[in-house]
Amino acid sequence: MFYDTHKLFTIGQFAKLHEINKKTLMWYDEIGILKPAVVKENGYRYYSFHQSSLLETILMLRELNVSIPEIQDFLKNRSASSLETLLADKVRELDDTISHLKALRAIMNETRWNMSALRNLDLSEVSIVEKPETHYLVTVPISQGIPFEQEIERVVAEAKKYQLKRLHDASYGSILPVEDLYCGHYHNYSALYMELPFPTHRKGLHIQPKGTYLRAFCKGSWDKLPGRYMEILTYAKENRLQFYGFAYEKGINELVIDTFDDYITQIEIPIKA
Repeated sequence: MFYDTHKLFTIGQFAKLHEINKKTLMWYDEIGILKPAVVKENGYRYYSFHQSSLLETILMLRELNVSIPEIQDFLKNRSASSLETLLADKVRELDDTISHLKALRAIMNETRWNMSALRNLDLSEVSIVEKPETHYLVTVPISQGIPFEQEIERVVAEAKKYQLKRLHDASYGSILPVEDLYCGHYHNYSALYMELPFPTHRKGLHIQPKGTYLRAFCKGSWDKLPGRYMEILTYAKENRLQFYGFAYEKGINELVIDTFDDYITQIEIPIKA
C-alpha cells in the first residue's frame, strides 16, 4: 500500500493515529522531546509521517517506566548504541518485575488453596498425600541460645539474597529431624526454612523429596505441637508407617486470624515406601 510520506497530520489526527491524548503531544512539545514538524501562524500544530517512529519510541520507553529526564538525555545522543544500553537496563528491570509477579502469583495460588482447604478442614484428620515434585528450600540453621527474634532476622537477611521484594513472596516454616521425633525431642528443630515460589537449584539448598507424606494439622500455639506429634506417632505405629528425613511445619492461616489460639500449623512427614 502506498502512503504519502509528505502528508502532515493535525495534532488530533496524529494523536488518534497513535491512540494517545492530544494533551500528551502538547506536553511532549512543551518539554522538548517531540516538537511538531510545522506550527502555522494560527498556532495550529502539524506532525509528519516520519515523526511516527520517534513517537512510538518515546511511548515504548514511557511504558518501560523510563523517566522523562532519561528520555531527554537519550534524544540528545540518539544512536543505536545509546538505545541498546537504555533498553538493556530496562529489560533487566522488566525481568525482575516479571519474576516478582510470578512469585506473587504462586504465593496467591498457595494462599487460595489454603483458604479453600480451611473451609472444610478436619483438624483431627491424619491423611496420606502424594507430593509429586521435589522442593528446594533455603534453610537457616537454628542455634541453641539465640533468641527467636534474631533467628527471624537471619531468615530476612537470607530472603534478601534471593531478591525477594517482600517477605510474603515466599512461604516459611521449620524443620524437625525425624530421629529426634522418634526420641521424643519435639523441640529439637534443626532449621527454619524458606520455600521460594520459583525454581532454583543453587548449591547448599535443602532438598525436600517428592513422594508419600503423612499430613496432619495442629491448632493453637506451638506448645501444642508435641502433643500432636505424639498422636501422629501413635497413628504411624498402628498403621505400620515408617518416617524418614524431616518433619516440615508451616502456618497456613496467619493472614486471617487475630489470636495465636487460632493458628493452624500444617505438618508433613515423608513415609518410607
